[in-house]
Amino acid sequence: MTRLGIIGGGQLARMLAQAAHKLDISTLVLDPKADACAGQVSELIQAEYDDQTALNQLAEQCDVLTYDFENVPAAGLQQLAGHCPVFPGVDILAVAQDRLSEKTLFGELDIAVPEFHAINSRPDLLAALEQTGYPAVLKTRRFGYDGKGQSILRQPEDMEPAWRRFEGHPLILEQFVRYDWECSVIGVRSAEGEIAYYPLARNHHNHGILDYSHAPIPNLDAGLKATAQSYLRRILEKFDYVGVLTLELFVVNGQPYANEIAPRVHNSGHWSIDGTACSQFENHVRACCGLPLGDTRAIGESLMLNWIGDLPDSAPYLKIDGLHWHPYGKQAREGRKVGHATLTAADREVFHAQVRQLAKLHGNPELVEFVTQS
Repeated sequence: MTRLGIIGGGQLARMLAQAAHKLDISTLVLDPKADACAGQVSELIQAEYDDQTALNQLAEQCDVLTYDFENVPAAGLQQLAGHCPVFPGVDILAVAQDRLSEKTLFGELDIAVPEFHAINSRPDLLAALEQTGYPAVLKTRRFGYDGKGQSILRQPEDMEPAWRRFEGHPLILEQFVRYDWECSVIGVRSAEGEIAYYPLARNHHNHGILDYSHAPIPNLDAGLKATAQSYLRRILEKFDYVGVLTLELFVVNGQPYANEIAPRVHNSGHWSIDGTACSQFENHVRACCGLPLGDTRAIGESLMLNWIGDLPDSAPYLKIDGLHWHPYGKQAREGRKVGHATLTAADREVFHAQVRQLAKLHGNPELVEFVTQS
C-alpha cells in the first residue's frame, strides 16, 4: 500500500487523508499539535516543522510527501527531497513563501499583476507611495495568510503607524485594487504533464478570510476563463509542477489580475468535494501518488460557506435538500475555520431556492445576491 506523508495537520490535511483512504492510500501527518484535527483521521507524528529527526522519520515511513500550508520551512523539505519525492516541489514553495518573489514571478511569466514595490526602509516606502498613491496595501513579505501581516494605507496619516507595526521586516507595498469581483482558478498537473482545471469559483472575503465561494460561475466570459487558465498553466509548466495549484485573482473591467498563489489544495475549492466527480483533494493525492487524474467537471452548481469561529448546530441546516456538512473537529476560536457547508443542485432554479433557504437560516441575505450576480 502506498503511504502519503503530509506536513501540516489542519483541515486541508484532514481532507487529503480522507480522500487518500478512498484510494486505499494510507497517510502519516506531521504537526506540532497533539490535537491537530488531521490526527483524528490519520496517524500523527507530533513534532515541530523544523525538527529534522521527525522529518526524516516521516520520509523514511512514506513513499511520497506533500504539505497543507505554505509556511513549512523550505530548507528542511529540500533535504528530504533527495530521499523521498516531495510534491509540489520545494522551488515553488519557496516562491509562495515570499510575496515579492511571487509578484516578481507573475511579471516574468507575463501574468497581469497590480503595481508593487519592495520596501526595505522608510525612504523606500515614501518613494513607493509617491508612485502608487493612496490607498495602498503594506504587507510583510513572509508569513501572511487570511488577512494577516498587512495594513491598508488609506491616507498619509496611516503610513507611520503601519511602518512602526512592520518595521524590521522585509515588506512589499501593493497598489490597492478596486476590483469588481474576486475569483480563483484551481488546476491539477500530473508528473506526466497532464493538466486538468476546475471551474473558476467566485469568492467573497470578510476581513481577509474566505467567507463563501460559488462555482461554476454562470455565463462566465470565455476570454476571462481562458486567460485565467493560461496564467495557471504558465506557472504549472515553469515549475514542472505536480499536484493541485491555486491562483487567486482580482477581476477589473473583465480583466483578471493575479493576487497570490497557493501551492496546495485551497479553501475556494472545498465545493469540489460535493460538486465534482473527483475533488481537488482526491486529485492532489492522485497526482502526488502517480495515479490518473480524475474528472474535474462540475455537477450542477455549488455554494460553499465557511464556518468561522464557531460551528453552528447542524440540524436546521441539514433540513435543506442538497446541503453537505463538513466539520473539522476543531475547538471554537475567534477567526478560526472550524468547518464548512456546501449546497449543491443540478438545476439552477432549485439551487436558487435552496440558497434562499440557506440565506434565511444563516441570517445573510447577501448570499442570494452573490449567487444571482455570478
